[in-house]
Amino acid sequence: MPGTFSQIYIHVVFAVKGRQSLINKTWEDRLYKYITGTVQNKEQKMIAINGVRDHIHFLIGMKPSCCLSDLVREVKKSSNEFIKTEKFIKFKFEWQEGYGAFSHSHSNFKVVAKYVMNQKEHHRKKSFKEEYIKLLKQFEVDFKEEYLFEWIED
Repeated sequence: MPGTFSQIYIHVVFAVKGRQSLINKTWEDRLYKYITGTVQNKEQKMIAINGVRDHIHFLIGMKPSCCLSDLVREVKKSSNEFIKTEKFIKFKFEWQEGYGAFSHSHSNFKVVAKYVMNQKEHHRKKSFKEEYIKLLKQFEVDFKEEYLFEWIED
């Protein structure tokens, strides 16, 4: 029986609304496990997930039958509800609209996974805004800065 064979790696980045620093070290691992479960329940493969207080990155192996925008919408919606249900914070938590998605080759996915896992170290030297704009430029994504995430002055 013929099948569909693919190898698709996508690096996803999204931020807390208003880039507020709300993701706390005391519960971030639980959040990442929850998001991993959501991705796996949608039959995609989580390769790496990590972030800092105002945004997260994850790298997935994606099946061609998956609609990326539907997956990211479900991850944001369900993780937002998880944070609320677990009462991790006393304030209203929301993810910002939009996200970045960058495709990678098989020969590069280990480098990207390492980059994702080293987010905390990486952000000691570079702001999220610098990082995000660099990714957009590196992947030659046309953008207007006024349509990017809402930025809090770094």
